[in-house]
Order: sequence, then C-alpha cells, then structure tokens
Amino acid sequence: MRSPIPDYLAEVLRAVESDDSGATADYIPELAAADPDRLAVAIATLDGEVYAVGDASVEFTIQSISKPFAYALALTDRGFDGVLDKVGVEPSGDPFNEVSLDDTGRPFNPMINAGAITAHSLVGAPGVGPDLRFERVVAGLSAFAGRPLSVDEAVFASEMTTAHRNLSIAHMLRAYGVLTEDPVAVVEGYTRQCSLLVTATDLALMAATLANHGVHPRTGARVVSEAVVRQVLSVMTTCGMYDAAGDWVTQVGIPAKSGVAGGLIGALPGQVGIATFSPRLDKHGNSVRGVRLFERFSDDMGMHMMEVPAASRTVLRKNRGIAGLRLYALQGGLRFAEAEQVVREVSDHPPTEHRVGFNLSHVHAMDGVARRMLLEVIRRLSLDGHDVYLIDPDRVIKAPDPGDGGRVTVVADIDDIA
Repeated sequence: MRSPIPDYLAEVLRAVESDDSGATADYIPELAAADPDRLAVAIATLDGEVYAVGDASVEFTIQSISKPFAYALALTDRGFDGVLDKVGVEPSGDPFNEVSLDDTGRPFNPMINAGAITAHSLVGAPGVGPDLRFERVVAGLSAFAGRPLSVDEAVFASEMTTAHRNLSIAHMLRAYGVLTEDPVAVVEGYTRQCSLLVTATDLALMAATLANHGVHPRTGARVVSEAVVRQVLSVMTTCGMYDAAGDWVTQVGIPAKSGVAGGLIGALPGQVGIATFSPRLDKHGNSVRGVRLFERFSDDMGMHMMEVPAASRTVLRKNRGIAGLRLYALQGGLRFAEAEQVVREVSDHPPTEHRVGFNLSHVHAMDGVARRMLLEVIRRLSLDGHDVYLIDPDRVIKAPDPGDGGRVTVVADIDDIA
C-alpha cells in the first residue's frame, strides 16, 4: 500500500500553487533570475524518513537559513560565554539587513545580518584564518545535511558585487570591537556560507537534526550538543522570521528560519523537520508560498509548539497476526507524528491476511490530521481487497467513513470480528 502522506503534501502544494504574489530577491542578480514557479516541500521524521513533493531535489543557495547552523557551530567552538559576549539574543524588530546594535555595542541576535556576520567570525578555534574557518563551516553544515555541500560560485560572485550594506555592517562591527579581524574577509566568508547549495530534502534533514536534539536522523552522528540545540531553537523562535517573528510565532508556532533564495525551515522538537522552497518573497524577505504552507501544516497537523508535546509515546502497541487477522493495536494520543508511524508500518509491511483490524481501545485522543491519515489507510486497504475492522468502543475516531470506495466495520471488541 502506498503511503497517503505524499498525496496530502501534493494537495497542499496545489492549494498554494496559484499564489504568484511577491517577487524574487531582485537586489542579487543571480537570485533575481531564479525560476519563481519552483515549489517544494519536504518533511523529515526523527528516524530519517523523508516525504518530499515538488521540486524537492532542485538545488538552490541556503542564504540566511545557514545562520542558525553557523550559530550552532560558533556556540560549539567558542562556548556560550564567548559567543554571547559578541552577539545578543533579543529580537530586534528590524529587517534582516538593518544596521543595528544593542546598547552594549553587540548585534541584537545572530539571525539578522550583523549578528550572523559576527557568528560566522566565531566559528572555529580562536585565531583561525578565513580559509580554515570556512572549511569548518562547510564541514559543519554538511554534517547537518548528511552529505557534502558545495558553493555556488556564480551566486557568491553576484552577492559580493552588491554586498555594500554587509560590508558597511562589518566595518561598523570592527569599529565597535565586535570583529577583531579584516571585515572584508569576514564578509567574503559569510557570503560563501550563504552560497552553499542545498535542496528542500537537505533542509528538512538539517531541521530534523535540530528537532532530534542534535543527532542526524539518518547518519546517527551527533552534530551539536543538546544545550546548543536548545539555544539555537530558542533564538529561531523569537528572531528567525525577522520583523515578522511575532506573527509567525502566534500563527504558526514552529521555530523557523527563512532565506532569500526561497527556502524556509521549521524544526519542531521531538517530532519533525520541515522545509519548503518557493522563491517569491514578501516584504519581510520570507517566501510567500512557504509561509502559507507552514500555516497550513500548523493548522492541519496541530504543530504549534504551544499545543504539541515535545515527545510522543510509541503509538503502535502491538502488531500481530491472529487466525487470519492482522491486528494493529494503537495507544495514547494520535497526532501527525504518531499517525505517521502507523502509516509507515502498514505501507512498509503490508498485511498478507485478508482481515485487518485497528484496535483503538487504548487511544484517548485523535486530532483531525491523524484521523484523516488513519481513514485513508483504511480506504486503501479496502481498495486492495481487505476486510477492515475498527475496534473503537469509545468512538474516538467518530463517524468513520473512509470515503470513495473504502469500507470499515466498527466493532466494540475483538471478539465481534466475524
């Protein structure tokens, strides 16, 4: 049986596809020439499963999405005190390229350009040169992605021809003693960092590494410590979407970071990493369709961090065959992350028995997207010729109509299955 999750993602992409508002980043020639109709989404679970739809394998430059990951490397290499002495953590309320420092002379946070340039300068051991620093950046971000990343030299050259504002920021930081080395070399390194090529799939896995407490879901490698992850996700929550951060936190509620090439990531601790790609930007520099996609995911999947627990119990209590019946016994509360475990179990190991049962006797709650996913599994099993039974004595699932050719028999106890 094919998983219904890609179908859901495709449906959501179709819902935003016609939105052609916004524009590509016209102040960077290479980005201005990007195909504005590119559209992709990828969701990575904490055990490495990736659901990707649309242009998810198309490479584009990471841009400002590199900021939280470089910040994580700086915290790892220089320690919290060493970084916090140079970069604050307060929301600035300003656009990403605003020339702004707090009353101590530090950049407000590492998500705006002033803070990101400073954070880049703090990657690697004290006294390291620009070349070795950049090698550390590439190695670190590649570890987050789970594969080697490379620089788009054309984008790098294009950005440096228009880097006057970042250069002015760097010279200001040097004047305040925040930077202690050549500002031009730091900006060149930071711009190369932003010019690393990624895909939506890469970004979903990078976000999932943050969601998985710093451990890459596929390689199993610990990239950064849990303490670093907590710091990074906290700053992403309050500062990752620049001067739209307040709207984002209240409406979407997922720690996030955007980039002017059209990428957007969200990392929901203990659950999933999400990435979208769509190059048209709004006035804040955030992807228009990307923001709409995240709003939909947050609503559909109950992903707002104020609603979703940090970790979920194992939902599949039992999976066993009994006298010609394949029985899946579920437990706990079902949201997207829990329902995905059931979908994948049935998809990866299709039942060979003619009769299939789902026991919900130990399920105490189920949200809308989990209900929809389970009913779609039932529908597809029905279409494959199985007799499907739902053991639901407390009517947790309510009005269980799989729809469009699917059929399920609801019973109160396993002994009622014919």
